[in-house]
Amino acid sequence: MSTQSDPAPHSAPASPATDWITTPVTAELLRGALDLEHTPHGVLPHRLPARARAQCADGQLAMAEAQPSGVRLAFRSRATTVELDALRTKNAYEGAPPRPDGLYDLFVDGRRTGQAGVTGGNVVMVDLTTGTAETRPGPPGTARFTGLPDRVKDIEIWLPHNEITELIALRTDAPVAPLPEDGRKKWLHHGSSISHGSDAASPSSTWPALAASLGGVELTNLGLGGSALLDPFTARALRDTPADLISIKIGINLVNTDLMRLRAFAPAVHGFLDTIREGHPSTPLLVVSPILCPIHEDTPGPTLPDLSDLGAGKLTFAAGGDPAERAAGKLTLNVIRNELARLVKQRAADDPNLHHLDGRGLYGEADFAELPLPDQVHPDAATHRRMGERFAALAFGSGGPFAGGSGGVVARP
Repeated sequence: MSTQSDPAPHSAPASPATDWITTPVTAELLRGALDLEHTPHGVLPHRLPARARAQCADGQLAMAEAQPSGVRLAFRSRATTVELDALRTKNAYEGAPPRPDGLYDLFVDGRRTGQAGVTGGNVVMVDLTTGTAETRPGPPGTARFTGLPDRVKDIEIWLPHNEITELIALRTDAPVAPLPEDGRKKWLHHGSSISHGSDAASPSSTWPALAASLGGVELTNLGLGGSALLDPFTARALRDTPADLISIKIGINLVNTDLMRLRAFAPAVHGFLDTIREGHPSTPLLVVSPILCPIHEDTPGPTLPDLSDLGAGKLTFAAGGDPAERAAGKLTLNVIRNELARLVKQRAADDPNLHHLDGRGLYGEADFAELPLPDQVHPDAATHRRMGERFAALAFGSGGPFAGGSGGVVARP
């Protein structure tokens, strides 16, 4: 599997004193990615397959699915030192301070033991006032981990959830082999930027990653920032991906984008679920409605940015719709919650493995009073932890839909 070679021509220089083994990054060494694209620098993990990507030219979706939330390198090795050359692409905003760098989380035998980052990389400079963006190229960097225990062990490196990451070279001081299957159930999850990771502290600290760890399952995270829009190609990706457990969290992006009206919403959800069921006819399937977001509980979208404090590094959002527009079929979070609860109850009569969870059971009014949403839409790191713990208890705990049981409502706030 491993071969002795020089670092890749685009890679950062390796530490000279180490007798390095360079191992090609292949699909065998990756978990959580549905596709692997070969680039001039190396390989780029994707969370949607090429066929899905070809069916939508939206730049937001292209950015989100190429940010490797939940994607990790996974291998077994005796290595005490690991280096990973990578070329990142991160976003920055005109007039705002730089955003925090992405992190790589190192796990040894299931326990997080280190973090690292890379320097350089490409920067996409976004002007929120005009909606334009300019890419400024930069060099690759290297994430280094040293002092690992000198024994055969399972190693995982979780890639930054909020930076597009091209993988160039994996170097170790001992041979590596792909991790064998360990018998854990495979959990496939789809949602919005909140599931993608939004303002989580690190890639293994997003609420789905935390819930997966607590539930003892293997995560594939199809949380797509700004892009949980009931797209048919996403439903087909879910249909075609092996899974023992599936959840979809639907709502906030449909309000953010003001994409559809109530007349279209219910048939779109039915079609989305029908497509998933084509590939997973009896897999436990949990439909999660939106967490609390006060600006959109009863006020439709679109969601508009407030740039008044951008120079201080603070971007907030406001609802751009009018509550009176609900009469014309505009969607709000309460409208979506009520419709999802009705729809799942209707389908569960013939589908006992279909379940519903009110998202306010993960984050509700009392939580907002204690841990308000910093930008009025996205949870902070502490809230990600709370949501992960609650989802694990409600879904994976005794009596939860991912621990057996019949279809229906799991929990209410």
